[in-house]
Amino acid sequence: MYFIEIENVVKRFANHLALDNVSLNITKGKIFGLLGPNGAGKTTLIRIINRITAPDSGSVRIDGVSLQPADIFRMGYLPEERGLYKKMKVGEQAMYFARLKGLTKAVAEERLKAWFKKFDIMPWWNRRLEELSKGMQQKVQFIITLIHQPDLLIFDEPFSGFDPINADLLKNEMLELKNSGCTLIFSTHNMVSVEEICDEIALIDKAKVILSGNIRDVKNKYRENIFRVSVSGFSDVAENDLYSIISSVSNDYNTELHIRKRATVSNTELLTALSQQYEIHSFNEVLPSMHDIFVRAVNGEIK
Repeated sequence: MYFIEIENVVKRFANHLALDNVSLNITKGKIFGLLGPNGAGKTTLIRIINRITAPDSGSVRIDGVSLQPADIFRMGYLPEERGLYKKMKVGEQAMYFARLKGLTKAVAEERLKAWFKKFDIMPWWNRRLEELSKGMQQKVQFIITLIHQPDLLIFDEPFSGFDPINADLLKNEMLELKNSGCTLIFSTHNMVSVEEICDEIALIDKAKVILSGNIRDVKNKYRENIFRVSVSGFSDVAENDLYSIISSVSNDYNTELHIRKRATVSNTELLTALSQQYEIHSFNEVLPSMHDIFVRAVNGEIK
């Protein structure tokens, strides 16, 4: 059984079809990337999972049971549009939101101060939120999102506004949360982040799921039989029955080749043929990036 099962969800707004029979399964204890162009329907799906809005038809189940009002206490949600109070003191409003999520005052204060120290923002506890940088404000909201230790964390563009150092900090925390058994869903346009931390993905375009699965399986499915090979002793080679050379770059020591293998040729056959012609220094298959797969799928080049 999957942790979250989304089945045939449909949602309309006036004359706009936001989700069209969307079905997804999300595994417990994994990081799930929800991808797609602007307006594809990602945020609508997130709001349905959060019970902010309801589907017109279809169902969402957690642990095999249809969504219930009490399930919101099992979730933490960080929306793309941040919702903190600019004039309120940082610690005061963090306590306020933690209490709303069912924590006692003592437990809330203990957990919050531990996280504030971890994120190096404890000196700002008694300062107004508007005095903090955007990145520091987002650290506060990230802490508030997970302070009640939910089973499910949902992040909508969590890396927006973060510099590379703090983005890495956030990614590491997300990986630690996964390792502790938490399930994470996050929507993003940052394909590098997807490759770094996601276990599974779904790509939504024009209200439909057009691609989904384990990220390694998705990349393998759309591999193009391209290899990066470093050799010495290279000279121009005519077309042959095993491979074609896409490009070659030489220096004083070796030549780096980009090779496209024929579809019926095994990796072993390719390596054997190359080793009979050259001294091989390295041999690696070049799998497509998630960025490339995203663009090709949205443009209708792959199914």
